[in-house]
Amino acid sequence: MRLTVIGCSGSAPGPDSPASCYLVEHDGYRLLLDLGSGAFGTLQQVVSPGDVDAVFLSHLHADHCLDVAPFVVWHRYSGQASRDRVPLYAPVGADRRLRLAYDAADGPIDDVFETFAIGPGEWELGPFHVATARTAHPVECHAVRLTAGGRSLVYTGDTGVCAAVVDLARGADVLLAEAAYPDVPDLPPDLHLTGREAGEHARDAGVGRLLLTHVPPWVDPAGQLADAAAVFPATELVQPLGVYTV
Repeated sequence: MRLTVIGCSGSAPGPDSPASCYLVEHDGYRLLLDLGSGAFGTLQQVVSPGDVDAVFLSHLHADHCLDVAPFVVWHRYSGQASRDRVPLYAPVGADRRLRLAYDAADGPIDDVFETFAIGPGEWELGPFHVATARTAHPVECHAVRLTAGGRSLVYTGDTGVCAAVVDLARGADVLLAEAAYPDVPDLPPDLHLTGREAGEHARDAGVGRLLLTHVPPWVDPAGQLADAAAVFPATELVQPLGVYTV
């Protein structure tokens, strides 16, 4: 598998990166994990939107889903879309929510997407075996594990400390984990991970490598990396447009 970071800024686009969006490729199949605010423009540097085979949305916060709207615009009006509807895997109600984000008066988006409601479970998608788990977050959010060619990648989406995420990631080759919180007192529970907590999740799951992402523009990324690496040395901080082999 090949992972390309389209956007990795946490909670909002930053000066150097859009919000969350990751392209995972295997055997010519292209899957987008999230399509957050600002990501659609950068996506076009890497791949034509018409060549995206499927989209998986971990949850419906704007920094993970809002650029579905320009994705719809491109498919409707560019004259370059030449495929059937794009499978969209997302929490229940995504089609309604995303329709409103695009244009409340414009009707369904099912001319562009075939929408599948997800929950914890497993299924096959192109070359990938997909498994999901509910995370610790204020809205319905699912971490996802992709397995193909004997390798596995787990993406946390957004989560606080969560045993289900550790179980999902157990033995994975790569854990792509959010690390949005600085390690300070009195943090709200069940919202985000600190760098240290991301490292603990990687350690407890016995993964091969930890890739930190979703650091907000107002949080020091070097500090998040140092905190995670102190617990789990095989840790890297992802970079915008970085490419990683799983």
